[in-house]
Amino acid sequence: MGGRGRGRHIRSIAVTTGTATALEGLVARLADTAPDLKVETGPGPTGLYAYDASNYRVPPRAVAFPRSADDVCAVLRACRETGVPVTARGGGTSMAGNAVGPGVVLDFSRYMNRILDIDPVARAARVEAGVVLDALRSATAAHGLTFGPDPSSHSRCTLGGMIGNDACGNRSVRHGRTSSHIESLELVTADGVRVVADRTGLRAADPDDSEALQHVARLEADVRRLIDAGLAPIRTELGRIPRQVSGYQLHHLLPEHGFDMARALVGTEGTVAVVTAATVRLVPTAPASALLTLGYDDVVDAAEDVPEILRWNPTAVEGMDEAIVATMRARRGSDSVTGLPEGRAWLYVELDGDDEAAVNSRAAELLDVLEAQGRMTGGRVVESAAERRSLWRVREDGAGLAARLVDGGESWPGWEDAAVAPEDLAAYLRDFRKLLATHGLTGVLYGHFGAGCVHVRIDFDLATDAGRAATRRFLSEAATLVVEHGGTLSGEHGDGRARGELLEVMYSHRMIRMFAEFKEIFDPEGLLNPDVIVAPARLDADLALHTPEVLPVETLFSFPHDEDGFAGAVRRCVGVGRCRSSAGGVMCPSYRATGEENDSTRGRARLLQEMVRSGTVQDGWRSTEVKDALDLCLSCKACSSDCPVGVDMATYKAEFLHHHYKGRLRPRSHYSLGWLPLTSALAGYVARPVNALLRGPLGRLLARLGGVTTKRRIPAFASRRALRGVLRKTKTGESSKALLFVDSFTRAFRPEVAGAASRVLADAGIPCTAEDGLCCGLTWVSTGQLSVARRIMARTVARLDNGDDRPVVVAEPSCAAALKRDVPELLDTDAARRVAARVHTLTGALTDLAAEGWTPPELPENVVLQTHCHEYATFAGRRPHDLLRRLGVRKVDEAEGCCGLAGNFGFEEEHYDTSMAVADLALKPRLDGIDEDPQTVVVADGFSCATQIDHLAGDRGVRARHLAELLDPAADQPGETS
Repeated sequence: MGGRGRGRHIRSIAVTTGTATALEGLVARLADTAPDLKVETGPGPTGLYAYDASNYRVPPRAVAFPRSADDVCAVLRACRETGVPVTARGGGTSMAGNAVGPGVVLDFSRYMNRILDIDPVARAARVEAGVVLDALRSATAAHGLTFGPDPSSHSRCTLGGMIGNDACGNRSVRHGRTSSHIESLELVTADGVRVVADRTGLRAADPDDSEALQHVARLEADVRRLIDAGLAPIRTELGRIPRQVSGYQLHHLLPEHGFDMARALVGTEGTVAVVTAATVRLVPTAPASALLTLGYDDVVDAAEDVPEILRWNPTAVEGMDEAIVATMRARRGSDSVTGLPEGRAWLYVELDGDDEAAVNSRAAELLDVLEAQGRMTGGRVVESAAERRSLWRVREDGAGLAARLVDGGESWPGWEDAAVAPEDLAAYLRDFRKLLATHGLTGVLYGHFGAGCVHVRIDFDLATDAGRAATRRFLSEAATLVVEHGGTLSGEHGDGRARGELLEVMYSHRMIRMFAEFKEIFDPEGLLNPDVIVAPARLDADLALHTPEVLPVETLFSFPHDEDGFAGAVRRCVGVGRCRSSAGGVMCPSYRATGEENDSTRGRARLLQEMVRSGTVQDGWRSTEVKDALDLCLSCKACSSDCPVGVDMATYKAEFLHHHYKGRLRPRSHYSLGWLPLTSALAGYVARPVNALLRGPLGRLLARLGGVTTKRRIPAFASRRALRGVLRKTKTGESSKALLFVDSFTRAFRPEVAGAASRVLADAGIPCTAEDGLCCGLTWVSTGQLSVARRIMARTVARLDNGDDRPVVVAEPSCAAALKRDVPELLDTDAARRVAARVHTLTGALTDLAAEGWTPPELPENVVLQTHCHEYATFAGRRPHDLLRRLGVRKVDEAEGCCGLAGNFGFEEEHYDTSMAVADLALKPRLDGIDEDPQTVVVADGFSCATQIDHLAGDRGVRARHLAELLDPAADQPGETS
């Protein structure tokens, strides 16, 4: 297999010219022609951009971050002169390998992300290529408008990437493909000329540029000759079904379609020209909608009902199987997926209209009709808005959830985007499942059933020669199968490196030659995204798993959920990029603050993968590139919950720091803050003089010497006498039903929380006995001092695992999380696992263990809540927000996101600015709003969160209460200042 005809020579030119000398010349030329252009060439940046969300790894020679179309022109001209290929990239979420390349990668998402104009009257918007879809949708929502196509990656995919792939999305039944919503494209050609493609052809961006005018005239004339010579195959082979994205969409250039160059260039995957901006059509947002969830025994039964459902003019008909739901529940708690009827496969059907009652009536009628069909196992209309959001999140996270299932199995794209006509879907799926069985493969199915486009991730063996050969055989037969069903290799992700080689199965040799000739008209030297569509690379070339893992990996963490230990853990990242979202969930706070790929969970994971395989990162655990990428990781653990594949960067960072500094001097803060449980215990004996010392000039000097910022007040240490007084009052003797674990932070800084927690637990029917003098080891873990952490943890486990099976309640969420997850994963003993199974946060204890009928004291109406990131990530389904609402708080305004302090992070001198930038994202705006309602109470269980709140608003009298203090039956309640 492979490209034929005139395009055959293109690949060899592109690849053989990317030499070191050429790169040096390129960088030097760009320094002259585009002095403000950011260009990076080191092992760190090239390692980050060697991947997208596909199976492929292609390290570039350089990464450029253009700020304007002029920068793009400069790059393309310099690349043409030096023979270096160019790959355009948006959010890097391509699943077909369209966004990786061997030369220069142009990242449009960093700077070229402006919405240039919105015209609500014309229902149009002009946007730069790097605009994220959700940003556009947010900006147009005020006008009652939106952009119709809505891929599941809408929170991070860019318009340029959607144009490159001709993306569709969940509501494509109504809105179709991106190409249907494009008015014009602003492009830069391979030789650096700016042109505009619209519904009637091509024109020069600058009408006064005579050279550009002549260039455009030649391009258009050559394209018209190509189309005139191939009318018959274009009319018979292209545009046959709604989701036929494979190849080039040359049928838009037919005379009967008015030579629509804008639509013809959508879906060319950056192989023909580079899109810098676009004018897009907008559609009105329906005032009312209804969501039905339908259960089936399997996906084929679900597909059988699709033709009937389409008669009801739905906006969406989405399908998924049971493996995705099971993984979601395992990763985020049993309550994370509600509202699904019985079944092993499900359809989501969305209807819309102008009137809510009318839409709900139609939904009920459709449900009756489908019940009469007899294939459903159950169905319901989802009335709760929160439940609808939860259900859509399951579907949108399908690619990630299917990548690493609850049983630990890995699955991969490669045949994740085939499509047939919707009426042929059931027959195709029936035969496709037989094909999987014949090859001994398992596939996790989900996708756009209403459009006939099915995504599937398959348990290919891509790491061995035999497995790759078997994968080739399967893909060849799968291509033949989908063509036999009148379908297409790609329905929205594009062909990329995954399917370009298979285009010959789908199209005639004449059409393959026309694709090559079309590319050659625009890109005669083959510099734009080589190896894709025309003269494609072998589909099993450049596979990431083909590169062996060579770093000796002996770790202290056990990584129990990853078969290959640390290597398997970092391999969890498959590039779906949810960590690059600017809203929703908690991850990734550092990326949200900086916007840099290097500071995203995905970027860090990719560099760790490079480190493990000794790829662009050659110096293993000593790597400065990896250390720099991990530097701004707040160790918030939110990725372990929010990331669909369960990447746990906090743990990876701790393991890396352990090895990186082994036998070497550590940063000063690792000693001053990492050993805080020990120093704070000593300080408790002389708290008053220590506090006085720290408030003076000597305290500031000590802070500087310890690598601690002087822009924050050091929290005051509590005296041991105060702690002893609290502990005497918490003794309950034989009636105790739980242990109250008095952690280091509570002991050292706020012993009153221990007293309040004891009284609340007793009031809730869970009398407890305080357990003091123990430590979870958290500060040593977060600074990578794992050998010390293990010794601390072992002592704690030995004391707690003494035959006592009472629940262990921990008031400090970060310490509870460490006992729940870090202790068993670092010690890897049955005793540690027994202790972990007993651990509860205060919220969890009051949710699961409180006496029936318990009611707390009167609570305030309004609460601003900062949930600790570790509690959010580790105790799914047991969060303070839900408890407060259940106990009667009318409004809980949760600052969704990290507070920014994150233990030692925000106290470290070099991280103070990032800490405050993270606080600005969610917490600070909530605190600023308290002035309008002084009766609002602020709740934050985490000591770090409370300290950050004091730093941000303490001078205004705002103080964060622990949940225990809010619920304390001995405390004054509403009417207190916050």
